[in-house]
Amino acid sequence: MPSTQVVSEVSDVADGALLVASELVAGYVPEVNILDGVNLTLAKGEIYRGIWPNWAGMSTLVMMIFVLVPPRRGRVGVCGVDITNKTAHELVSLGVGYVPQTANVFPTLTVEENLEMGMYLRRRQFTERFAHVTDLFPLLGQRRKQKAGSLSGGERQMVAMARALMMDPSVLLLDEPTAGLSPANQAEVFERVQSINAAGVSVVMVE
Repeated sequence: MPSTQVVSEVSDVADGALLVASELVAGYVPEVNILDGVNLTLAKGEIYRGIWPNWAGMSTLVMMIFVLVPPRRGRVGVCGVDITNKTAHELVSLGVGYVPQTANVFPTLTVEENLEMGMYLRRRQFTERFAHVTDLFPLLGQRRKQKAGSLSGGERQMVAMARALMMDPSVLLLDEPTAGLSPANQAEVFERVQSINAAGVSVVMVE
């Protein structure tokens, strides 16, 4: 089981960190901040697991790191590169993968087609990356021709995680990956996260 941390207790910018979020402020309504001065530092090879109460801004944090929510203040850096104003496809190219909490697969596409969508920037490497992710998720290799919408919730989560890994990211952002899953499927997700980390990917997971 990954270690539990609270975002407000994470130290500020550290030299040599893989990912640094510094003094982040964000919200959706003018003059109302959901996040107010949040700091997060992720080292290479680390799993960060932040557990917050509902409505505390955990999904906002992950979306802001992936620039889906623009920060009102603060910055985010990956490997020393400021990504605060980058586009999503630029972040993917820089080695940042993201798995949203909901609507995270294309239900009418097969498992294989979903994974192809994750390789739109490097299509020629599909065979190599497909072999890698199906080694981490053997079931997906067996179900490669099955429509993603026909899979169980836990299996769809595996598809979403595998698709984010197709571009060989250095850091993977997971937004509540166990939400709505049975205890058995939750345990499976945690095991897969540890396998992903063991394969060299640092992980930020909020729940």
